[in-house]
Amino acid sequence: MEITHAVTLLSALAHENRLTLFRHLVRAGDTGLAAGILAEKLDVAPSTLSHHLALLEQAGLIRSRRESRHIYYSMAPAQIGLLLSFLVHDCCGGQPELCDLLPKPC
Repeated sequence: MEITHAVTLLSALAHENRLTLFRHLVRAGDTGLAAGILAEKLDVAPSTLSHHLALLEQAGLIRSRRESRHIYYSMAPAQIGLLLSFLVHDCCGGQPELCDLLPKPC
């Protein structure tokens, strides 16, 4: 991953509502959540939610699918994996045993 791409992804997450939204989608897994449910969870107006969803989708961190009249959003695991790999690529200065000190995900 190029550093400019990583900056784009991190910039998309650099807002309280977008980061919260992203975390909800990570918890929802591959099934995702409908836009209406996301609006309720974040307590934001639909137009505000649409703006945040569009930024995350343009960055490639989430994806959408239409089912009947509803749009469902879910995380994009491959892109998230690339970002995480980029962030820890040079972790621990070539001493992998030090990386065991990193906190484990919940």
